[in-house]
Amino acid sequence: MSRRTDGRRAVGVALLSTVVVFTAIGFAIANSPGWPVVKEQFFSWQHFKDGFPEIAHAFLLNVKIFLIAEPIILVLALLLAIVRGLPGPVFAPFRILAIIYADFFRGIPTILVILMLGFGMPALGLSWLPTSTTFWGVVALVLVYTAYVSEVYRAGLESVHPSQDAAARSLGLSRLQGLRYVIVPQAIRRVIPPLLNDFIGLQKDTALVSVIGAIDALQQATIDEAANFNFTPFVCAAVLFVAITIPLTRFTDHLVARDRARRQASGALA
Repeated sequence: MSRRTDGRRAVGVALLSTVVVFTAIGFAIANSPGWPVVKEQFFSWQHFKDGFPEIAHAFLLNVKIFLIAEPIILVLALLLAIVRGLPGPVFAPFRILAIIYADFFRGIPTILVILMLGFGMPALGLSWLPTSTTFWGVVALVLVYTAYVSEVYRAGLESVHPSQDAAARSLGLSRLQGLRYVIVPQAIRRVIPPLLNDFIGLQKDTALVSVIGAIDALQQATIDEAANFNFTPFVCAAVLFVAITIPLTRFTDHLVARDRARRQASGALA
């Protein structure tokens, strides 16, 4: 009974301290000399209401890019991680190429990759090359995030104990079958939380396609800001991104907590 009472008391203290801190912050901001100007320029309800429909419609492009890029990244990154783990001198050239790819695209800022592909590839003037800014934005995000996600997969593959592979081989499975039925399923289950974190970052980085002219939420907000000389459309775009990323973040935290509880239960049984 005392533990339950202490728990309720701790929750109450935490809630009270949170309310006090945020109230103090809000009071300090609202009483600052420049708050009326900031409020009008960034938090105008009229501009928010007027710009929201167009920005929300443009935000669908961000969601579309995310939904197209994510499955492609999942597949390519897994293949890249598997190639990096192939043993033997025969596969050395493939391992080297995989390492170069991962290092190269993790070392270049995403916005530079988008700029180089978005402006450079159409400038080649090849009739068979797409000129769509959305297409090259997706390609750039796939190239960059495949490099990052492959490292997540590689960590998961290396976390599976070698005895699992030996057990698969002893059952008569080939190396490819062992990867497919034994190693990869275990590795993917272990890296789901960090994978979701990467895809939260991907959802936010879809806004970078605006630099090559794609009319996404950020670009539409920029157009509205230039027309009205008010920054509220940027806040509107931020609200849409937050509405997507916060639920994903909480879901990731839930998976992490569930995985930790499962591991602790397995350790207790052992």
